[in-house]
Amino acid sequence: MRTKKILILAILLIAVFETRANAENPGDDRPNVVIVITDDQGYGDLSCHGNSVLRTPNLDQLHSVSTRLTDYHVAPTCSPTRAALLTGHWTNRTGVWHTIMGRSMLRENEVTVGKIFADQGYATGMFGKWHLGDNYPFRPEDRGFTEVLRHGGGGVGQTPDYWDNAYFDDTYWHNKVPVKCEGYCTDVFFDYAKRFISTQKESGKPFLAYISTNAPHGPMLCPEQWSAPYMEQGNHVGNFLGMIANIDDNVGRLREYLEAEGLAENTIFIFTTDNGTSSGHEIFNSAMRGKKGSEYDGGHRVPFFLHWPAGGYENGVDVDDLTAHVDVIPTLLELCELDSPAEIEFDGMSIRPLIDGEQEFFDRILVTDSQRVKDPIMWRKSAVMKGKWRLVNGSELYNVESDPGQKDNVAESNPEIVNELRQFYETWWEELEPTFDQDTLIYIGHDAENPARLTSHDWITTGSSPWNQGHIRRAANGRNVTGHWNVRVAEKGTYEVALRRWPEPADASIDAPLEPGADVPGGQPPRVVPGVAITPVRVVLQVGELVVEQEFEPAAKEVVFTLELEAQDTTLQGTFIEADGTEYGAYYAYVLRK
Repeated sequence: MRTKKILILAILLIAVFETRANAENPGDDRPNVVIVITDDQGYGDLSCHGNSVLRTPNLDQLHSVSTRLTDYHVAPTCSPTRAALLTGHWTNRTGVWHTIMGRSMLRENEVTVGKIFADQGYATGMFGKWHLGDNYPFRPEDRGFTEVLRHGGGGVGQTPDYWDNAYFDDTYWHNKVPVKCEGYCTDVFFDYAKRFISTQKESGKPFLAYISTNAPHGPMLCPEQWSAPYMEQGNHVGNFLGMIANIDDNVGRLREYLEAEGLAENTIFIFTTDNGTSSGHEIFNSAMRGKKGSEYDGGHRVPFFLHWPAGGYENGVDVDDLTAHVDVIPTLLELCELDSPAEIEFDGMSIRPLIDGEQEFFDRILVTDSQRVKDPIMWRKSAVMKGKWRLVNGSELYNVESDPGQKDNVAESNPEIVNELRQFYETWWEELEPTFDQDTLIYIGHDAENPARLTSHDWITTGSSPWNQGHIRRAANGRNVTGHWNVRVAEKGTYEVALRRWPEPADASIDAPLEPGADVPGGQPPRVVPGVAITPVRVVLQVGELVVEQEFEPAAKEVVFTLELEAQDTTLQGTFIEADGTEYGAYYAYVLRK
């Protein structure tokens, strides 16, 4: 009898502990989320959308069992799309309207999907391309992602990336630490995502995995096994298509993995892309006009597949209404039954009524544009969209239902539509314009990143910043190319500012040429560009109004200045000067608070 009482007591205690554990770790049955977003792959770059050259069997299969947004729009370039997708805010509201020049850094006050999910008990992982800032407080690990493997800048081999990366066997930042990885970049990013997912399964914690590939962004570097079937299209396009075929294989293997681990049923699996095609438009573009960077539909209408068996999204349904990147977070929060932060008002909306078939369409107007300038310009490369209508650049009107190629401007015969869309845009612009002068500031002297490594990718300049390592090797394609960084000095103190022409891993003197690096399959990575010699004799550092300079020996790898700085928001610029007055910007600056 006593044994029976003890057994009953033990069962009751176990029940109490389980109840308490569930209360402390709510939502074990909440869905996991996997978001796969590729770079420069357009709506027509899928065989399920009618491309007869490219073969994407795994994405085709996903398409067949997904809810598909057929009129889903993003920004025409990568950073702006990512900013809107991850925050639910218009790109121009977030400070991200370009891909370089300090205009690709997500404003500090923006809250990402990683932060929202992490705050409500999810593990959050980010793998691949971030392109919303490489310094504190802009990195994914600063914005709510608890596990990160990323390259630098907007692509492998760009200036903020680890030196001489070239898609194969590269070094990426794993939770802030550079780690040498074996294999092709896309394979590596998916592999690390699977490791992350495995860890969360073992812990019983729901997860959000954001897998953001740099492929098929140029340079077109691809394992030959994937590009070989397409080389009759030429080297550039053949490798572009091969990169997509490799992505397709990785998506298939990831879905097989989720199935094998028993996670597929309750995982929201999203596939989408960041803008229109960069290189596949001449093969197939779904009858659309324009490609990456364009204000016409070919620049910003992209695929979006959502598959979630436990939620009923597995039947191959098209949703034809107008939707956009700003809708993704509000929709995911509703699907996952998470709270929306009280302080955030999204520019998008939950489209669950659409995808559930409870509502036929939303009567709404959306805006996208491609600024790619230092400061936004009203109406520049803009599209205002409502249903079948597209107002382009404020003056051209197209009915994409009857004219998907946007060839017939019907503005004159539809003045009321033009006026409605113009009025919406003007109100939208008036609201956002006061925010345009809110500069994003790279922190220096902050404990989260000390030293801070600044690169010319983020120069504020009237010309084009040297955003690619090939530019660095060519000495920015010419002379007298300079710029400054907007910075926040986090604390008063003693600072060392080391100005460099080559980054630390290059281990070369300021005046040294560099030999070309090794080639890889496909096109030419930036590292195959010979590094030209320059012959500066002095360097000038300017921090706000403070200007100091030094002469230096030719063999120096860096010039170090020691300064006493007050906590402040200011600018920082380094300039190498040759004997004849020719100037070169310091492409790298390492800033240490001692």
